Amino acid sequence: MIYAVLGLIITADNMMYSHGLMFLPVSTFSLICASQLAFNVFFSYVLNSQKLTGLIMNSVVLLTLAALLLGANHETHGPITGGVSGGKYLLGFLLTVGASGTYSLILSLMQLTFENVIKKQTFSAVLNMQIYTALVATFASLVGLFASGEWMDLREEMDRFQSGQFSYLMTLVWASVSWQLASVGVVGLVFEVSSLFSNVISTFALPIVPLFGVMAFHDRMNGVKIIAMLISIWGFLSYLYQNYLDDKKVRNA
Repeated sequence: MIYAVLGLIITADNMMYSHGLMFLPVSTFSLICASQLAFNVFFSYVLNSQKLTGLIMNSVVLLTLAALLLGANHETHGPITGGVSGGKYLLGFLLTVGASGTYSLILSLMQLTFENVIKKQTFSAVLNMQIYTALVATFASLVGLFASGEWMDLREEMDRFQSGQFSYLMTLVWASVSWQLASVGVVGLVFEVSSLFSNVISTFALPIVPLFGVMAFHDRMNGVKIIAMLISIWGFLSYLYQNYLDDKKVRNA
């Protein structure tokens, strides 16, 4: 039952992420996702009794500020490139923020499940969590795909793929494999350390992804995005320093 509930929440979260990415540039999308760390601090405090310190709160404020700064960027810098309207941009922003919060909730619920329900210090517990929730999420996504009729557009989507049908299939296959491997690592960190630590490691790529978005997809990296990225890095480093202090305290005890 727990795996089923988590799997359905993961399905909703993935849908929000996917639709958010449809309406936002890669650089903006990835920077907004920084807010997931702020959400994770909240859920960790409420659900997992996470101790909050000044450095952690500093990280929360900075990362949230960066996300809000990006949300206001559309209003102050005119139309978005690529034909995306203001309404769709706002919808993409809200969906991405909502997805970030839901992702953080999922991690905290997983930690709560490991600590209070499963109570097994084995790697099989990590695999069971990942495999069963992924199966539920996959089944729910397939039901939605066929119920909405979008499955009929798959052939056209495959034909429009610039690199060809084989590359389309390989992209899907290896994206699925890589995400499953990454998810095992994420769940493993939740199991071994905490949901907050797992999210921090996931956020480690934050300063890099927007730069690849500029190079690969020619996204605009204007002044607001640069400032938001620097603020996000500052917040991320603030948490890392707190983690360093905690480890040092444990070693000296």
